[in-house]
Amino acid sequence: MSDLSLRPPATADSTQPEMVALFVSDLHLQPSLPRTTQAFFDFLKQHARQARRLYLLGDLFESWVGDDDIATPFNRAIVDAIRDVANAGVAVFWIAGNRDFLVGPEFAAAAGLTALPDPHVAEFSDLVGAPGPCRIILTHGDAQCTDDIGYMKFRAEVRQSDWRQAFLALPLTQRKTIVAGMRGSSRAAQRLKAADIMDVNADAITQLFAASGARLMIHGHTHRPALHEHASDTGVRRRYVLPDWDCDTTPARGGWVGLDAHGVLHRFEITGDVLD
Repeated sequence: MSDLSLRPPATADSTQPEMVALFVSDLHLQPSLPRTTQAFFDFLKQHARQARRLYLLGDLFESWVGDDDIATPFNRAIVDAIRDVANAGVAVFWIAGNRDFLVGPEFAAAAGLTALPDPHVAEFSDLVGAPGPCRIILTHGDAQCTDDIGYMKFRAEVRQSDWRQAFLALPLTQRKTIVAGMRGSSRAAQRLKAADIMDVNADAITQLFAASGARLMIHGHTHRPALHEHASDTGVRRRYVLPDWDCDTTPARGGWVGLDAHGVLHRFEITGDVLD
């Protein structure tokens, strides 16, 4: 395994080499956020097309009630924009989030992407000067929020195949009404929870690192963008937390993480500027 995770991050004024992969999550796209949607389109055209791989790590949509809703004009525009990136030769991958876990094979086929399990260990063996492949654990992040017991029970229930089949069998309009009600209840419940309960659990992160043997992790979900370093018997492990996107408020927020051709990870702001 490569020790690329131990390389220092690049500085903001360094010349950026080719991006092997870009990682983004938590855009929560919805018609009521047109500037955020346009920022995603700009990201796809100006940045994603220049990478070899694009990883969408969940909550791309504020909600997804089933693949039979692809025909909705807003959803169709998002699907077509992702498909354009795939048609340009970029390998596009998807990990479901807690808002869009009902994305299925019809969506994947229409968008030209490959759905991945959560978690997934991605390997990159085409890096310049690397002593071996770089392995990165990719996850949405909600499964590691184990201190939020109520949410974990809910997550276990709705991820069951029986629940999924029963829900998708309902009329589309009814599913949209149910999801809207669930989102309202979720927002109300979040206001009553301590902030640290909704963050990832340290032991869950340690277990995920140990199970994979990797030294790098990228996830979203918590809306707390940061670079965390975790000490271990085998050396330092780095965990990159992706930001959520909202360009319809001031100041705009968002961004992504990129893996360059030399195996260095960079954090990018919504403007495309390098954070580190």
